[in-house]
Amino acid sequence: MIPAIRSEFRKFFTTRLWWGMAVGIFLAGAAFAALFGFLLTSEAALEGTPGAPTGDATQIANSVYLGGLGVGYLLLLTIGVLQIGGEYRHKTITSTLLSTPKRLKAMLAKVVALLGIGVVYGLISLLGSVSVGAIILNLRGQDPFPSTAVLRALALSLLVLGLWALIGLGIGILIPNQVAALLIGIGVAWIVEPLLNFAMTFWEFGRENIVQYMPTSATNAVVNAVQSSPDEVRLEWWAAALVLAGYAALLSGFGIWRTTRADIS
Repeated sequence: MIPAIRSEFRKFFTTRLWWGMAVGIFLAGAAFAALFGFLLTSEAALEGTPGAPTGDATQIANSVYLGGLGVGYLLLLTIGVLQIGGEYRHKTITSTLLSTPKRLKAMLAKVVALLGIGVVYGLISLLGSVSVGAIILNLRGQDPFPSTAVLRALALSLLVLGLWALIGLGIGILIPNQVAALLIGIGVAWIVEPLLNFAMTFWEFGRENIVQYMPTSATNAVVNAVQSSPDEVRLEWWAAALVLAGYAALLSGFGIWRTTRADIS
């Protein structure tokens, strides 16, 4: 199992892709930390002006440090798709499964590697966001770490990125065409789901019983970010983590099951 995991890490970290994405996620974390640092500590936000994001000191700090999480999980979704989609596209899936004849072991190695990659990118993102965000919060007269819940949110963000990578893995298996998988996966996460969530806000049942179980809403609940509106219904962080893990387990699990039984050519 260890050689298979090492092989998966080598496939990713020996390409130019990884450091390009590393630079991108670092800059995104720093840029969004600066943006949210000023927006969430403005007079309108602190005074609870209608229409402004609302939250306590802990939620403000979480949102500042994890403002780039939206970009981060899209990048990890992309990596998850590429980790298997590239194998289909370049016809290396055959050699991968020949070198590791037990297909379940080969796919579990990808799962472990993607979780590790999620942690690596999460730490890079936090390096940029926390360093910039803490300075801005200090300059704006806010406590950079008002409670230990902030540290919990930072740690959980690493888990979130890993789970989104597994969601991407599942999408990449279920849609073998790499380009189609990327377009569908990113399109649903970035465009379709936010629009659907917005539409649900006009339907009481949907707002209270459906939106909170959507992947993006669960992600925001896990890290306890500021609320977009006072009427937002949100799961507890642990329940939201289970929901997100459920999406990852369902998609990647079904994809792995399919791979262990499908003909590979």
